[in-house]
Amino acid sequence: MIGAGVFAAFGPAAGAAGTGLLVGLVLAAVIAYCNAVASAQLAAAYPTSGGTYVYGRERLGHWWGFAAGWGFVVGKTASCAAMALTFASYAVPGPWWAQRIVAVAGVLALATLNYRGVTKTVALTQILVGTSLTALAIVVIGIAAGGNATTAHLDGWTRGGVYGVLQAAGLLFFAFAGYARIATLGEEVRDPRRVIPRAIPSALFIAVIVYLVVGFAALLGAGPDALATASAPLTAAVEAAGSPALAPVVRIGGALAALGALLALIAGIGRTGLAMARHRDLPGWLAAVHPRHKVPHHAEIALAVVVSVLVATADLRGVIGFSSFGVLVYYAVANASALTQPASDRRWPRGLNVLGLVGCLALVVTLPWQSVLAGIAMFALGLAGRWLILRRRA
Repeated sequence: MIGAGVFAAFGPAAGAAGTGLLVGLVLAAVIAYCNAVASAQLAAAYPTSGGTYVYGRERLGHWWGFAAGWGFVVGKTASCAAMALTFASYAVPGPWWAQRIVAVAGVLALATLNYRGVTKTVALTQILVGTSLTALAIVVIGIAAGGNATTAHLDGWTRGGVYGVLQAAGLLFFAFAGYARIATLGEEVRDPRRVIPRAIPSALFIAVIVYLVVGFAALLGAGPDALATASAPLTAAVEAAGSPALAPVVRIGGALAALGALLALIAGIGRTGLAMARHRDLPGWLAAVHPRHKVPHHAEIALAVVVSVLVATADLRGVIGFSSFGVLVYYAVANASALTQPASDRRWPRGLNVLGLVGCLALVVTLPWQSVLAGIAMFALGLAGRWLILRRRA
């Protein structure tokens, strides 16, 4: 979670709700918490790779599991493109074509690293998260010490109204959508029934606190209008606050944060693709596991190719909305699945599952209309394709 989202999502959210993005952030955090406890509860009962794709199949039926898996794979593939583009926008302030080249190079490099095994992925992620937190601390300190931060930038709480706040929450959900990644790696977690339910809520709590502090500081430093138009919002906030000397440090931190998030995404998508291929919901050759490195290497190679194409052709703000659509549907299925669990498997009240389900659906329909239309088309394509394949097999 402490990755590219916090460096990228405040811009689109400010454009939707102005200062009301802080309300949207809290709303996104509440829904994310409901999703997190549902995922943790399900992961304890089904400690296997695949996440909600597996939970949906087990609790609701194969079609629901496929819908969740399809939303995750397609939505998170868009997230990979967003992470790569965020990395390039912070690392290379130059022309767009240079940013695209650097973004593709980042995707290929991290896919190669992940191919070597998940333990190497974890070691590098720890370094990148530490660097990201350091950069975010510098953002807050730089804004506080710059001398230009002002509470006058906090005007405009009602911009966009309730719809704008809900849209900002949906866009900011993009920044939170990493808390259940450990659930998709269930087969590779030590003592998953104990570790996963503890890891997911505690990680989410840390991220929420960090995001609230950084979001408030960014608004004080630059205001919502400047954030909405910036390709690198936190760099713009530091510069506007009067600390331009710190901008290169923030750029480095943003670039490394995006790499860390991209690395984790590649690992999670590969495992969900593996689970879907095992159940013949994706081509069977994606289920291959490397005999030495124990990773789904075919799935990760295919992912690297698709993401590279998206990076070369897509727009950052568009892929954030598209990603949020797919991931919100994924977590709606997770909440519906957790709602059906018996009392013996429950760790949290059912009311949280209901709140999470309703919240996910509300945020989906208030995303930018382009993202909603693209998301509907994407799900229609996936579901129709599965129906045709099943009919042909029959």
